[in-house]
Amino acid sequence: MTDDTKNGATPEAEIDTTENLKFTPAKDDKTIDMDGDIMDADLLDEDGEDADFAGFPGMDEGMMAQVQEMMGKLERVDELEKENADLRFKLGRLAADFDGYRTRTGQDLEIAEDKGVSRAAEQLMPVYDDLERAVTMGSEDPTKLIPGVKAVQSKVLGIFSKLGLELTGHEGEDFDPQWHEALQAVPGDEDDKIVQVFQAGFRMGDRLVRPARVVVSRKG
Repeated sequence: MTDDTKNGATPEAEIDTTENLKFTPAKDDKTIDMDGDIMDADLLDEDGEDADFAGFPGMDEGMMAQVQEMMGKLERVDELEKENADLRFKLGRLAADFDGYRTRTGQDLEIAEDKGVSRAAEQLMPVYDDLERAVTMGSEDPTKLIPGVKAVQSKVLGIFSKLGLELTGHEGEDFDPQWHEALQAVPGDEDDKIVQVFQAGFRMGDRLVRPARVVVSRKG
């Protein structure tokens, strides 16, 4: 044994140091840490841990709320970017579909116009045949030319009628600026009567195709 043992002293290695590791209450709700410093009890949570948010020293509840709000906004930005990309994709497809529709519509319109021209030409072919016969007959006998031309004129009006065209502008008819165009006014027994037709007009229902060019009377 050493002299310390003989004298009844306890060796330093056997001294219980656990008492120095315990927190001991202090006055005025103070707590002493391991280093002997005094800490406010308000800075400790229920488990005795530091009240700062884990991993964020010095951050209080208000600051954490702001951080969470910013994170929420960033997440919303990401969602909006995804929505924007989706909308741009849909818009691109819609533009492509519309371009295809416009191309098909243009082709259909061209086909319809070609068919319309063909049908009109088919209707006018007999008129050409009649004119050719009228010219042949008129060259042999001029007196037969006028009746032949009148027959052709009647046939043309019949074709126009099938197409929905109606002749407008006749001598003795009341002048109507909706369908007629007055080229000249001459004295007459009454106002606004057509006394001469320079060029016949045509209408299709309530739509004017070509106004009749006429001479009208003016009383006095």
